[in-house]
Amino acid sequence: MNKTENFWNKASKGYDKSEARFEFIHNMTRKYAKKHLDASNVVLDYGCGTGTKSCELASYVKEIHAIDISKAMVESARNKATNSNIENVHFTQATIFDSRYENESFDVIFAFNMLHTVDKPHHVVQRIHELLKPNGLLISSTPCLREKKSLLVTMQIHLVRILSKIGIIPITIREYRRSDLDSLLGKGDFQTVEAKEIYKGASSYFIVARKA
Repeated sequence: MNKTENFWNKASKGYDKSEARFEFIHNMTRKYAKKHLDASNVVLDYGCGTGTKSCELASYVKEIHAIDISKAMVESARNKATNSNIENVHFTQATIFDSRYENESFDVIFAFNMLHTVDKPHHVVQRIHELLKPNGLLISSTPCLREKKSLLVTMQIHLVRILSKIGIIPITIREYRRSDLDSLLGKGDFQTVEAKEIYKGASSYFIVARKA
């Protein structure tokens, strides 16, 4: 088990509670995402965490393959789906580079609140492009930590920087602007279908982009 996986395993215990303060942003993300889903869609939820969004969007699509690097996150997500009698979401501990996922396998890929944490974002976007079917959609929301934010969020970011620098948090938190994400997806051969800023205490950028 590497340090990153171990970190997220530990974080899984209080993950839902810690995310509650961003519930407005999460609710708006789900609301906007639903408009772009179809009952025939086969979806990959990349970085599914404890599975909240997969479970809430499951009834709008054919099936969801939800992945996370954390075994504990996946176990929590499976319990959530079982308790809600959701049968069309399949949770797996995996990375997006797992060889079991073939090119052009998915109609839609979700990347909710995680693109700012990946080590090589250009490689990740390239892989998403490969996995999507022709004209497939990437639906994402990403904290834009260089945009407007409350004093509390500013202080939290400063603390995370310190903890990351001394190795307690073994992940890099990228401080994106919306324009950075536009550029990242544009260079990855995606065409933006819809883009919105969602704000409540922190800026989150919701994007729907089509595989070019």
